[in-house]
Amino acid sequence: MSYAITASLLRVDLKPGKPPILYVDTPDNAPAWAADHRHALRTLVTEHGALLVRGLHLRDADQAGAVLQRLGVELMTDKESFAPRQTYAPGVYSSSPWPPSQPMCMHHELSYTHHPPGLMLFACLTPPTSGGATAIADAATVLEALPSELVHRFEREGWLLCRTYNDEIGASYGEAFGTDDRTAIEAYCRTAGIEFAWQPDGGLRTRQHRPAVTPHPVTGRPCWFNQIAFLNEWTIEPEIRDYLIDLYGAESLPFNTRFGGGDPIGPDVIRLLNDTYATHTAREPWRAGDLMLVDNVRTAHSREAYEGPREVLVAMAEPLSQSFRPPADELSPG
Repeated sequence: MSYAITASLLRVDLKPGKPPILYVDTPDNAPAWAADHRHALRTLVTEHGALLVRGLHLRDADQAGAVLQRLGVELMTDKESFAPRQTYAPGVYSSSPWPPSQPMCMHHELSYTHHPPGLMLFACLTPPTSGGATAIADAATVLEALPSELVHRFEREGWLLCRTYNDEIGASYGEAFGTDDRTAIEAYCRTAGIEFAWQPDGGLRTRQHRPAVTPHPVTGRPCWFNQIAFLNEWTIEPEIRDYLIDLYGAESLPFNTRFGGGDPIGPDVIRLLNDTYATHTAREPWRAGDLMLVDNVRTAHSREAYEGPREVLVAMAEPLSQSFRPPADELSPG
């Protein structure tokens, strides 16, 4: 299936198991092309949940960064990230560092923050030798596929993200909050609804209570919108999980998730969530110069294991108002 979205006859291919792909003629000026077609591209993303643009031939970080900046009306500063990123330009970052042999399972970027991005932008400069796709899954479809009893519990309780910041695993609190000033961090946490406690060793422990199901800000359709599986201990490779527990203790893992009432989430639930995502996953291998736009509420994304070098730039845009979903304090803990 294909159709035109502008007078230049851009073509979108829709095939089962793949993200929507828009093929374009190589423009003379990719950033100018992006600016000219920003509204048309955003319309397609709203319609389909994601869009892979092929044919821009992005060559380097400066050019790709300029394209991302023109597509994102309001690029966001990375805050509360689980791993430090390299900054290429204001609002343009490297992918989160993660061992190439380990996949990053489906998630919605920064869904645990008060103002998560509504739009994710990815630009591939160097595709890996094999693997490494940024796969996607429709959040409304995943929600409908999950057992109703489990969904109702998460709708009642929400979910908890528990973090223990250190200087060894993941982002330090200075990297996550953009400052080492404890007073500034405490002020941010209070504003963002994050419980915090400074540890005797100087570390920081936080908990934040968030909804697990969210209406889409444009369509109103309920979406499974969270990082319950991605940041849970049972998604970590068993040997790495055991190592982290030996090193930090079961209650002091760098990050973990729980039911909103505080109960642990068992491996059976995490397996079910990841299996449901897998059933509804669409993927397309990266090619050099590709661009991908993802509706961060409607569409979860992942990063598959890979071999060889991989350079994908990331930008986050369109921060969502807290009014787009119910506040966590309206949820019942049980």
